[in-house]
Amino acid sequence: MSKRQYWLMKSEPDAYSIDDLKRDGKIRWSGVRNYEARNSMRDEMNVGDRALFYHSNVKPPAIVGTMEVCSEPYPDPLQFDPESKYFDEKSSESDPRWHLVDVKFVQKFEEPVTRTSLKEDSFFDEMQLFKRNRLSITSVREEEYKKILEMAGTEEK
Repeated sequence: MSKRQYWLMKSEPDAYSIDDLKRDGKIRWSGVRNYEARNSMRDEMNVGDRALFYHSNVKPPAIVGTMEVCSEPYPDPLQFDPESKYFDEKSSESDPRWHLVDVKFVQKFEEPVTRTSLKEDSFFDEMQLFKRNRLSITSVREEEYKKILEMAGTEEK
């Protein structure tokens, strides 16, 4: 078994929030249309990896909880659906362009960890969130993950 990896995965809360994931329990992390983020899911994520759930495009942007990768990567079915805003006419079922993983709810933080609080702490200066801000999925070092849990006043569930 490979060593657990850690990720930060962004979603706009009006599209899909931590509360939605808590209610649903498990979902497909679909609609990613950036090759680097897709490659992370397709080539690097493993069942059992943990991810920080980041609410983006809100004030203040914040990490609001954790989730766990609970499937191997597989083709995103929305790429084949002409009715979906994520449809990709250049993709085919024999040669899919976009992949995803399923994630399951682990916990919602009582105290979200804001982007500002991370930015103000030099410990996070090298965090991928600040290096690759436009990516919807970035890797997180284990030490960063643990410190964020500490900042949220919780521990690994």
